[in-house]
Amino acid sequence: MRVHVSSDQIEEGFKDAKTAPLYAESAGLLAQGRMPVEMLQAMSLRPEILNAIAATAAGIYPGGLLERPLKERVILDASRANECQFSTDSHLDLMQRLGIVDDPVKSIHDDGLTERERLALAYTHAAMRDSNNVSDSLFERLKHVFTEPEIVELTMLIGYITMLNMFNNCLQLKYHGEYGETEAIAGT
Repeated sequence: MRVHVSSDQIEEGFKDAKTAPLYAESAGLLAQGRMPVEMLQAMSLRPEILNAIAATAAGIYPGGLLERPLKERVILDASRANECQFSTDSHLDLMQRLGIVDDPVKSIHDDGLTERERLALAYTHAAMRDSNNVSDSLFERLKHVFTEPEIVELTMLIGYITMLNMFNNCLQLKYHGEYGETEAIAGT
């Protein structure tokens, strides 16, 4: 981790944010007297950012319209493409803990994906490859299985996770398996 954060800064940063659904797992860690994951430690240096991310996430992740398994697959696929160790490994653990799949990596390329999941991943790839050139045919296929509000949410999810991947990568934030530990997950 390229930034230093004291336990006092983490405590202060989480004072208002610890009840946000996005931070449930790290709030569980804090309740056990443990440190939250490095991404949230870093954000604690700017509590306004920690709170803004939580507010944004309420409409995207874990909140929002789209089903959680689809969101997790999009997050995992984008994070792998962005070579983000933090998001890739943390969401692998979350997918397994939430019972979404036994083998999350295999599930991205599994023939068992729903049409919505296949299209969401195709859209993720197209948007990340060149957001100015997402084909009209792909977008029309999306409109046959997603509502327009869902397409807006999916598009925001792709941009949101890409931004978090960049944040994690630039600050060399690492995930150390915290969410894979049984008692670390609050409310699941």
